[in-house]
Amino acid sequence: MLLLRTCSGITGIRTLVTLAHQTHVSISTVHLYYTIRHYSANACLLPLCQLHGAAVITVEGIGSTKTRIHPVQERIAKAHGSQCGFCTPGMVMSMYALLRNKPQPTMEDITQALAGNLCRCTGYRPIVDGCRTFCQVQSSETNCCQANGVGNCCLNGANNPQLFDKDDFLPLDPTQELIFPPELIVSHHMLFHTTRGYLVWCQHFSEMGLICMANPQTLTFCGERMTWVSPTSLEELVQLKTSNPKAPLVMGNTNIGPDMRFKGVQHPLIISPTRVTELFEVTQTPQGVCLGAGCSLSEVRSLLEKLVPQLPEEKTELFKALIQQLGNLGSQQIRNVASLGGNIMSAYPNSDLNPILAAGNSKVSVISSEVPLNQDFFVSFGKTILKPEEILVSVFIPFSRKGEFVRAFRQAPRKESSFATVTTGMRVFFSEGSRVVQDISIYYGGMGPTTVSAAKTCAAIVARPWDDETLSRAYDILLDELALPPSAPGGKVEFRRSLTLSFLFKFNLEVLQKLREMVGLSREIQRSLHFKYHVSKGQSNQDPVGRPIMHRSAISQATGEAVYCDDIPKTDGELFLALVTSSRAHAKITGLDVSEALQLPGVVDVITSKDIPGKKVRSMFGYHEELLAESKVSCIGQMVCAVVADTRAHAKRGAAAVKISYEDLPDPVFTIEEAVEKSSFFEPLRMIERGNVTEAFKSVDQVYEGEMRMGGQEHFYMETQSMLVVPVGEETEFNVYVSTQWPTLTQDAVAETLDIPSNRVTCHVKRIGGAFGGKVTKTSILASITSVAAWKTNHAVRCVLERGEDMLITGGRHPILGKYKVGFMNDGRIVAADIQYFTNAGNTVDESVLVVEKILLHMDNTYNIPNLRGRAAACRTNLPSNTAFRGFGVPQSIMVVENMVNDVAVVLGRPPDQVREINMYKGLSVTHYKFEFSPENMLRCWEECKAKSDYSARRRAIDQFNQQSRWKKRGMSLIPIKYGIAFAESFLNQAAALVHIYKDGSVLVNHGGTEMGQGIHTKIQQVASRELHIPPSKIYISETSTNTVPNTCPSAASFGTDANGMAVKNACQTLYQRLEPLRQKDPKGSWESWVRAAFFEKISLSATGFHRGPDLYMDWDKMEGQPYAYYTFGACCCEVELDCLTGDYRVRTDIVVDIGRSLNPSVDIGQIEGAFMQGLGLYTLEELKFSPSGLLYTRGPSQYKIPAVCDMPLQFNVYLLSDSHNPHAIYSSKGIGEPVLFLGSSVFFAIKDAVAAARSESGLVGPFSLDSPATPERACLACASRFTQKIPDSKPGSFKPRALNI
Repeated sequence: MLLLRTCSGITGIRTLVTLAHQTHVSISTVHLYYTIRHYSANACLLPLCQLHGAAVITVEGIGSTKTRIHPVQERIAKAHGSQCGFCTPGMVMSMYALLRNKPQPTMEDITQALAGNLCRCTGYRPIVDGCRTFCQVQSSETNCCQANGVGNCCLNGANNPQLFDKDDFLPLDPTQELIFPPELIVSHHMLFHTTRGYLVWCQHFSEMGLICMANPQTLTFCGERMTWVSPTSLEELVQLKTSNPKAPLVMGNTNIGPDMRFKGVQHPLIISPTRVTELFEVTQTPQGVCLGAGCSLSEVRSLLEKLVPQLPEEKTELFKALIQQLGNLGSQQIRNVASLGGNIMSAYPNSDLNPILAAGNSKVSVISSEVPLNQDFFVSFGKTILKPEEILVSVFIPFSRKGEFVRAFRQAPRKESSFATVTTGMRVFFSEGSRVVQDISIYYGGMGPTTVSAAKTCAAIVARPWDDETLSRAYDILLDELALPPSAPGGKVEFRRSLTLSFLFKFNLEVLQKLREMVGLSREIQRSLHFKYHVSKGQSNQDPVGRPIMHRSAISQATGEAVYCDDIPKTDGELFLALVTSSRAHAKITGLDVSEALQLPGVVDVITSKDIPGKKVRSMFGYHEELLAESKVSCIGQMVCAVVADTRAHAKRGAAAVKISYEDLPDPVFTIEEAVEKSSFFEPLRMIERGNVTEAFKSVDQVYEGEMRMGGQEHFYMETQSMLVVPVGEETEFNVYVSTQWPTLTQDAVAETLDIPSNRVTCHVKRIGGAFGGKVTKTSILASITSVAAWKTNHAVRCVLERGEDMLITGGRHPILGKYKVGFMNDGRIVAADIQYFTNAGNTVDESVLVVEKILLHMDNTYNIPNLRGRAAACRTNLPSNTAFRGFGVPQSIMVVENMVNDVAVVLGRPPDQVREINMYKGLSVTHYKFEFSPENMLRCWEECKAKSDYSARRRAIDQFNQQSRWKKRGMSLIPIKYGIAFAESFLNQAAALVHIYKDGSVLVNHGGTEMGQGIHTKIQQVASRELHIPPSKIYISETSTNTVPNTCPSAASFGTDANGMAVKNACQTLYQRLEPLRQKDPKGSWESWVRAAFFEKISLSATGFHRGPDLYMDWDKMEGQPYAYYTFGACCCEVELDCLTGDYRVRTDIVVDIGRSLNPSVDIGQIEGAFMQGLGLYTLEELKFSPSGLLYTRGPSQYKIPAVCDMPLQFNVYLLSDSHNPHAIYSSKGIGEPVLFLGSSVFFAIKDAVAAARSESGLVGPFSLDSPATPERACLACASRFTQKIPDSKPGSFKPRALNI
């Protein structure tokens, strides 16, 4: 499908398309009717040659700004659900497909439809709110806050002003939608002849290709290295497979596709049986249902859901268990194309379906026989008992019997759209009126290379009564039967083994019907509350400042018309660049052989360090970083050379053909401990101290020492690193189109690399599909390498990284080890603290020294600790270099401090919120770097958060709940933040702007900030509108470019609007003043008339603006300074309900933030929610895993999980502190992009609170270690239940861990 994007110039096909397919149902081959079904699907996995007979609808096809926009596009945009916009077309198409099938969906339908979509910007709430408007019954009516015990009802308009008015939306009219192409409609005659059996559904979309043709013929597509064949009959399919037993069968392409795309696997022949009708037949018999192996998982689920209410309840146990598993398997987009047979034959060890199918005594049919789907069916990883030439035709799923109970359980790193860690299918059968087990079957996935049967455990249960004695013996046998070695593939050995016991226990509870039906946190996402925003009294209705204005590009982003870097049309002769990276972490390069690559079709050249005409290194803090490694590599993923070819595919193939030989160097350094042991640091090391820490420890009541580890985080911006370098053709001039936060840095880097003046390089940034700090330093290096290729070949060269490449090369947030010693009094006052921070910087210095400085500057958070010492070091290791990430060290810094405060509270037996409150700054205060500030608004945020969240009452309710519940525990936390805004490096606190007024009155604004979803262009438009006294519609911002505004500073540090807004304000005021004489001369004139008059009177209608920001500094020798212009304050309360058996949880969140006087409440609330969700991911979900040799395992969304819709707080309330003013920023606003990310730690501490409640059941009290992220694995194991305690500990040193402890 991505071929359509490349060839047609349709920019919206980045994520999802919708497929319309005619389906038909024939009952007893007599009554016939048609239905048209719409399926959303992942464009990157959908082979174009598989779409014969399908109607393909892209986001551009449903609406555009040139025709009319579709209601889905409008509502997501106007509900403020589009920030960077890169994910928006996918959101639109998922919702569009749902609405075409179900015009009035439920909230459950919506969350299911969006489950497979990822967004890194918004936090999902505005997307869900926009989609919610399509529900027939609004959530506020069916799930009102008052009914759920919330004090401030969401229906109270005074407390919940809407950021959008749903009454202004276009109505959804299904009669106006695109029709199914008549050319694809099936004739009655052909339909009748394709149905067979007693009860038949033939609903798979690709089958329609055959039916639409009068004389169906085999389809054959021949590519450069592969042939695709689509037969039309089962007989032909068998002949093809017999002749080509190694040729894979492709139905949904969800297995073969990723292998080919990301692993370089090639198949000379692929057979696509999507037009073989026998593979899609569904037959009901007295014993069960026989499903065609080609049926999609969505259709299987739909069919089972239709059958369940039609059958006696005792017959549906297995069906209901399958429905449950199918709801969590993959995403809707995957299930729409993935087939039942393909899922079984993939034989993944952690399969969701195979354990429950096997436990339920299902069978599979091949051409001539029926094979039980049991332990013997799965022979090894990815292999089944079937021979390569055999074809799975159908799957028989039996009805359950009276007295039979069937259940399925799974645990995964993320609740939805995630490969399972462990799955299970369990079935038990009792004779009527007896508790003696007649038959039992238990299968597990994720406990070995195949789906495994717990046969010994079953043998110990069968013929015995179902009671505690039997089950107690079964747990011990199961533990021995499913043993995993400590270094087993997949890791998480202790957790996986404990899950096998937990799932059997859960099954036991369900069978006994002893699981209490307690009122838990509502599982439906509720409407959120937002505090009323304010505009000044007397402010003109035409003045947009302070109002919830929609993101200026939201509509074009929702329609797919928004242009990102890789959307720029390809030029004649354009080449593509693919990088070749190191496969060793610490080695000499002894040889580089590019000869084979140069002989491949399409390959033009290979770029090495020797080709660089200018500087070959980048220097920072006295350290050098090579653009391309020449003689030595210091991490896996370091760039060595680059292949340039005529297409992306040829470049990738050429890169794979480059051969590098190495000589390993001894003693690579990967972990912080190894770096500390070998004193491997990037200097300078930093320290700051106030008071006398050593002496203070002598006078305290108690001293406690602890430590905390915190993992790194991948930026996972939706748009990967992207750039296009175009030689202009004369005087070594280049245009660089690049996705970067700092165009000037890229401009300077390219000029230095090519040894040309900066005035020959122009960098253009239209918009960025997310950045979060990750598109600064590494982007400039990638652009420099690409520019060398463009310079050498004299052709335009494009470089767009694959997700896996991006994650491997670019680094992320610094992992950290924090050690602390804290002295405190028995009343909770902290008198002294000594904290050490060690960050894993990676193989180059990057910005790591600046990160450790900011760590120390924020180590006080909101606490006035009179004797405080901090030391921080950036550890030099042989991992890819880490870099800037939203928060820039602050989320790591304060996390350690808050954990320390939490430990103090636990030691004293006092509530953590009380200890926090006792130690907060009060009155006019001075930080540890001797900066004076007022904490008034900080304290107001804290108190208001306690009040809004009804903290005290809920705390009591939680304590009561925990006393009554054994296996579910609730926890709660309240966390504050004090975050410094602006750059401590004073020269970066400046900005410039250029504003043009054209003769027709339209205005073009240029400034140095880049739009990456944070809404800077929207806010700048509002500033210009206020200053020029004209509507925002007259103001346009095209792009950020270095030839209009030179010497820009990075869009970072939450300072972009502060600086660039002031520069634009300055330019607009200059222009407005120039027009003053004309306004006085013609006071009744219009803006357009004044502008025309100015032109004829030779008054300049162009002006520059400049903002000289505050002179900030930090003197590390004196340990004092003013590194920040002001602080943004906030507080967050989170409540979680934790399943102690699996570690899964759900959360409710209340946030109060002081953002001064908001320029745009909708944009700012979006930033708050998006930052919080990114923080939630950091502290509870996202894990980077490295192999013992330093290779990043987690290189893509299947291994690395960012929050999805399912991770949203069930109730997500955001309040903006009222009556707040900030004289240090434009219009009294405050920077908000970064501060709230740390408040995601409130979920971590709520989980830790719930874990503490669980531990107390086992007699464990006092401080305990829980490292971040608090994944389900860590949370479950920390609960120390009787099941986790059964798992024997693995002795360190007795095995080789699968992954490094980074």
